[in-house]
Amino acid sequence: MDPNMNNLLKWSIKASTSGEQTSDDNNASTTAATDSSRNGLTPQMLSTLFGGPSEADLMKAAMAALRSDEVDLENKLIAFDNFEQLIESIDNANNLEPLGLWSPLVELLQHEEADMRRMAAWCIGTAVQNNEKAQDKLVVFNALPTLVSLSTKDTVPVVRKKAIYAISSGVRNYQPAMDEVTKSLPEGYSRDKIYAGDMDAVDALMDKLRAHPVESSA
Repeated sequence: MDPNMNNLLKWSIKASTSGEQTSDDNNASTTAATDSSRNGLTPQMLSTLFGGPSEADLMKAAMAALRSDEVDLENKLIAFDNFEQLIESIDNANNLEPLGLWSPLVELLQHEEADMRRMAAWCIGTAVQNNEKAQDKLVVFNALPTLVSLSTKDTVPVVRKKAIYAISSGVRNYQPAMDEVTKSLPEGYSRDKIYAGDMDAVDALMDKLRAHPVESSA
């Protein structure tokens, strides 16, 4: 349970046993706000009780933080972690496009900070997993060539790992994405068609990407 909701539950039980009651919603809101410090209510608890930002609002706020020059890297990574957890929900993942968040997310794959590239790839992999509607956005927003480039050229191992995770999630059972990846593969890879529903063939490609030789950063 949300800790704020859990605290609210404890507070409400305590309040009811002490005989504190209100007769209507308006009085309840006013009384709770006025007596918040006396009863141990925090602003976060009140937000949970009386309505706070929606998950869509939280997603937009996280992306705003990720693109802000005023937010340091540590807090950007916290925002990214929150963003990734939100888009574990397929509804939130499918809400990325109407909220205008796909394009800035894909742009973050090319961020100068390795941790930002890593988290961008991770979020993409989470959003598209078992989600054909989101898989299509990898094609629409031309994310797959960048992910292939990261998986074969980035000098930071964890970035390559998350890029391959995103590719693997994006191509399985979705042929348009698989075809885009095949076209983007570097020299030395077969251009023969790989069927997105052939899990053995997809796994073999992912294994080859994992084994791709890349010079480590100094």
